Amino acid sequence: MTRLALVCAAAGLVVLPVTALSQTPTPAPARVRPTFEKFTVEGEPVDRRKPELDTDHPVFPGQTRAPYHKTVDLEVTTIASGLDVPWAVELLPSGRFLITEKAGRLRILNKDGSPLHTITANMPPVYYRGQAGLLDVALDRNFATNHRIFYVYLRTIDADTCAHAVDSAILDEAAGTISNVTTIFQAAPFTNRAVSQSGSRIAVDPKDGNLFVAVGDRSTGDPLPLQAQHLDTYLGKVIHITPEGKPAPGNPSLGLPGTWSMGHRTPQGLTFAPDGRLWEVEHGPRGGDELNLIEKGKNYGWPVIVHGINYPGTKIGEAIVEKAGMEQPRYYWDPVIAPGALAFYKGTLFPQWKSSALVGALAGQALFRLELGKDDKVVHEEPLLMDLGARVRDVQVFPDGAVYILTEGAGGKLLKVTPKSGTSSR
Repeated sequence: MTRLALVCAAAGLVVLPVTALSQTPTPAPARVRPTFEKFTVEGEPVDRRKPELDTDHPVFPGQTRAPYHKTVDLEVTTIASGLDVPWAVELLPSGRFLITEKAGRLRILNKDGSPLHTITANMPPVYYRGQAGLLDVALDRNFATNHRIFYVYLRTIDADTCAHAVDSAILDEAAGTISNVTTIFQAAPFTNRAVSQSGSRIAVDPKDGNLFVAVGDRSTGDPLPLQAQHLDTYLGKVIHITPEGKPAPGNPSLGLPGTWSMGHRTPQGLTFAPDGRLWEVEHGPRGGDELNLIEKGKNYGWPVIVHGINYPGTKIGEAIVEKAGMEQPRYYWDPVIAPGALAFYKGTLFPQWKSSALVGALAGQALFRLELGKDDKVVHEEPLLMDLGARVRDVQVFPDGAVYILTEGAGGKLLKVTPKSGTSSR
């Protein structure tokens, strides 16, 4: 048995309501969060911690705690280090890397990881605090000819408000500049104090070049507001827009124009699988991290149904895990791993990963491989790169078949993951 003990870090900020003691009953003592020991025993679940929600249960077999299965040993190469809180990486056609840094910078690295440019001129007014900042970046489907990029961030509106926004810009890779910067989407302004649950990702549809943008619900406190269930806001939604920011054709009638799905908490990964379907990972509170298949017009339940509890230890709403008309995650974690990103393996370096989703974990400090079987059920779970002890913020599979990850924080790294020489599938 191989065990590696890692202490789970919080997946979000804790914001407690300030209320007079005479008006508030004495709260129950907060439960102690258990240490996350990843058990790598063939055929047994990786996680043996008790669920945070004492009434938690899977709605269908295999929805959580899939058995461990080892595939191949890995080689990790450091491409770049010393990055300042990186959030996302894209591969440019030249082979260079385009990286966002949360404080509001774009960086271009050469193929060998050496710095080429740091772009700050013409960047928008990024609000940087807590979970807010410059987040994801994506290339236009026709980037090779139009050099257009998209990025999502928390935009400073005024002294009291900031909002999720998506900009497009033209990237001059050689000069290290951006131009024609245009805000193509902006959610309703929201108080600067709501910087938790502000995760967001962009996925460009390979079929038509339209954008799917997942937006966090930015709720705070206990009890939790219901922004993700309100139809008059983009918070807690996945939106579907054209590269010019207009509602894309074929959207459902679901609240504001452009809304594709609702009931999301704080999305951290959004990507297309090789078969063309859209998937997402999002943070739960204390328990209830989710892997979701995103479908048109569906309600994913937050915070009405949830496999977890509030950070102070209280239950959320009716503490139910299922309800008619609300979608179940294809997989969930209770307690959490705090997913940081999502990619599907497509390549030839890891043939044994052909049907696998790769989930970067922040609190879980590993790369989790989820092998999908029929009916989109997770049949095996394999934590990888546990010895790094790093919070994995982004995961990408580039055309060379290698897996690239960004580690979070000051001194973040861009790492390349390949099979170790002389190893094979097991």
